[in-house]
Amino acid sequence: MKAVVWHGKGDVRVERVPDPEVINPRDIIVRVTSTAICGSDLHLYDDVIPTMRAGDVLGHEFMGEVVETGPAVANLQLGDRVVVPFPIACGGCYFCERGLWSLCDNSNPNAFMAEQAWGQSPAGIFGYSHLLGGYAGGQAEYVWVPYGDVGPLKVPESLSDEQALFPSDVFPTGYQAAEACGIQPGDTVAVWGCGPVGQFAIISARLLGAERIIAIDDVSERLEMAMHQPGVEPLRPSEIGNSLEIAEALRELTAGRGPDACIDAVGMEAHGIGLEGWYDRLKQATWLETERPVALRQAIMACRKGGTVSVPGVYAGVADKIPLGALMNKGLTLKTGQTHVHRYLRPLLQRIEQGEVDPSVIVTHRLPLEQAPEAYAMFRDKRDGCVKVVLKPGTALH
Repeated sequence: MKAVVWHGKGDVRVERVPDPEVINPRDIIVRVTSTAICGSDLHLYDDVIPTMRAGDVLGHEFMGEVVETGPAVANLQLGDRVVVPFPIACGGCYFCERGLWSLCDNSNPNAFMAEQAWGQSPAGIFGYSHLLGGYAGGQAEYVWVPYGDVGPLKVPESLSDEQALFPSDVFPTGYQAAEACGIQPGDTVAVWGCGPVGQFAIISARLLGAERIIAIDDVSERLEMAMHQPGVEPLRPSEIGNSLEIAEALRELTAGRGPDACIDAVGMEAHGIGLEGWYDRLKQATWLETERPVALRQAIMACRKGGTVSVPGVYAGVADKIPLGALMNKGLTLKTGQTHVHRYLRPLLQRIEQGEVDPSVIVTHRLPLEQAPEAYAMFRDKRDGCVKVVLKPGTALH
């Protein structure tokens, strides 16, 4: 089969790899009909996530048709159309039983690696380094799905692929981030980063009752997309200055108080301005820190006293100059973590089916799987108005 394969920094290729097979009784094989490039895939593309190996198959946002099942899978049939959560969960461990699906104890065969880096291991993730299991990802024609009787959910026939695809990751990630804010009627929420996760955080904050949403980004196309939602106001960091100046600007927009909640949907590769930006780039380049936490610093400094900072953006290692004094002395609540997709999959699909949300509005580019290398470069460089790319296996011209 064809798959998108990682070969190093900025080097992904479409190659032929072995077809997946059912290994365990609870496995399924999915023929992929749609798969997407996630913003967190760019961390792999930029080689800032450790333990990648040449030949690894990328991708963790995918859906498709069930073409094979193990003997223990009773809830799915051949031909079923399913969307697959990006974290892999067993359904029976301490954490799965408590709805903490992305913390599954049994799905990361390389848990020892994660324990060395983070103290404990989260769940395994499709196509996202050997630190998180070394699983082949979904940017491929077929995918092996362990615990196929737990995660994949049958998609209503009324929904198109582009409507059903994003509950695999970015929609529930944005929703969990907004839910973590504990939004009350009349609240103002600031969202750093208007990529796909940021877009869904904005949509979700609106669904959960936020009155005002301040969208923070410097990419015009992304700000314009965010402003299609009611009550969204744009803020361009490059027009304001450093983290302290951005915090001051946000206080001015909120009667001197600051946003009630702040969402960092940027993560570890944020672009700082001036000395702050150069500082982070230099330290990251020399491995004195692994992250560039510009958005996180700004969110902590800007958030009102007693507010919440929610962090769906990916962080993987160590970061410098986090304002812990502000976090503590303002009495902020910090919430983060990989998304418990299984918790949100069914209710979000219901919202989509009822017409409350159309996730396909974030799609800007639709390309054959074979054009993945060009798509990655375009997405990273933010060219051609690119916000979200959907790859379609089996659609290339022959």
